[in-house]
Amino acid sequence: MTVYDTKPWLARYDSGQQATVALEHDDALAMFRATAKRTPGSDAIRYFDGRISFRELDELSDAFAAGITDEGFTPGERVAIYCQNVPQFVIAQIGTWKAGGIVVSINPMNKARELTELLTDSGASVLVCLQSLHRDVAAAVLPRTSVRTVVTTSELDLQTRDDARVFAGVERLDCPGTTDLLDLLARYRGQPAPAASLRADDVALLTYTSGTTGPPKGAMTTHRNIVFNATTYRQWIDIGSADVVLGIAPLFHITGQIGHLALSLLTGAPLVLMYRMDPGLTLDTAQAEKATFTVGSITVFIALMNTPGADRAKLATLTKVYSGGAPIPPSTVTAFRKTFGTYIHNIYGLTETTSPTHIVPFHAEAPVDPVSGALSVGVPAFDTDARIVDDEGNELPVGETGELVVSGPQVMAGYWNKPEETASALRPDGFHTGDVGHMDHDGWFYVVDRKKDQINAGGYKIWPREVEDVLYEHPAVREAAVVGVPDAYRGETVKAFVSLKASATASAEELIAFAKERMAAYKYPRQIEILDDIPKTVSGKVLRRELRGRG
Repeated sequence: MTVYDTKPWLARYDSGQQATVALEHDDALAMFRATAKRTPGSDAIRYFDGRISFRELDELSDAFAAGITDEGFTPGERVAIYCQNVPQFVIAQIGTWKAGGIVVSINPMNKARELTELLTDSGASVLVCLQSLHRDVAAAVLPRTSVRTVVTTSELDLQTRDDARVFAGVERLDCPGTTDLLDLLARYRGQPAPAASLRADDVALLTYTSGTTGPPKGAMTTHRNIVFNATTYRQWIDIGSADVVLGIAPLFHITGQIGHLALSLLTGAPLVLMYRMDPGLTLDTAQAEKATFTVGSITVFIALMNTPGADRAKLATLTKVYSGGAPIPPSTVTAFRKTFGTYIHNIYGLTETTSPTHIVPFHAEAPVDPVSGALSVGVPAFDTDARIVDDEGNELPVGETGELVVSGPQVMAGYWNKPEETASALRPDGFHTGDVGHMDHDGWFYVVDRKKDQINAGGYKIWPREVEDVLYEHPAVREAAVVGVPDAYRGETVKAFVSLKASATASAEELIAFAKERMAAYKYPRQIEILDDIPKTVSGKVLRRELRGRG
């Protein structure tokens, strides 16, 4: 097996680290407790005008743990958190660990069918949710689940600001049969948390896959996984307590879990939360809070660039910018730097790998593959083995395209209650990502596309992202997504869905001609449909399955 050693990269960029890193903590709770002891008075969370110190976060999470334990919660049980990016999410997560439990993070956009599926699959006994989500979704679902205790909370709590961009139409609600979170915290504050024992290989999170390729699966993320990749972020990007983390990624997603929450708990850098992402509010908040670091989907950065009033002053302090979760068009990186003066670094990982396996070192810029036009996703992180294999699992030489297989301390323990799916993904040679790419002679990795998304047009193989990257070069294009659709002659043909920038105009015929001039005849899109917005998951991944249904 080929091991791509990270030592040369670490030496080249003067990080002073080694290819193997020693973890300072056995579990994520110990990681948090060490920071709370070291900097008790520092801000842990900033939420509009609300501030929660590490000392207060420790006390509030103690109270949550004591409260649910008093309701009958026992170690090993699951607490589902069904919230936007609010401080209550963090309080409940740490409190669950203190009670010896496992956190189930649930997308707040999920409706009744999806919520029922996840609560049933996880067997959660406690649900923490926003009052509005209880009223609109959860109340009707709960009788069909194993949930015994329901804790509700308002997004208006723990701050006093009333920003219409975020809270328009939001009001506090009565939720009969539930416990109000603030009441629970007040009642149990001052009581010690249960003396739960956690180990490095205990499951800390059930992080459900986005479901873009089928029913969601609960990735069993261990405490070791969390500590390892929080350390990866800290070491490779040089994050410390003087930084300010701008929380643009949803906390229910693995990027928000590790690149925001776990990183803050490890370093003591305050985490700035904004309920949910509004581009104008995000720019204002980054400027007011002097945010220095963030990581999120490239679609967020595209939205920031296209927001009225976007200029360098808004993101003047935000010098550490990373993006993952979806392919990054090189033209977007160039445009973002032109607008804000900051380079977007790539970072690559999946839910199953607890966020990053590959990262562009902070002082480096990723090369662009001259053949595919793909921007490199980086080089392997600490202790991470990466291989490119063919369909039979044979390792391919440098420059050859195949499936990316990874192994390392960040890879999940498996899928919750799904032994067959676990065995299929976690094989003796490592975790099979389903992503197709290659490595160049300098050790940079490139991800061309998802294996399942390849288009076969009359025997010609086409990767959607190559077509998308060309479309992004058109000055009117804001976002682009490409899929294969049935074709009577070629079997499958290329169709693109495009959204345009504000005040920009372009016809489908113009965009087809633009692509035709810039790529081989078999690659350019034969059909283009212009949409107001490209359908995506909350984490920014394009819902290609939905687009194929429109084809």
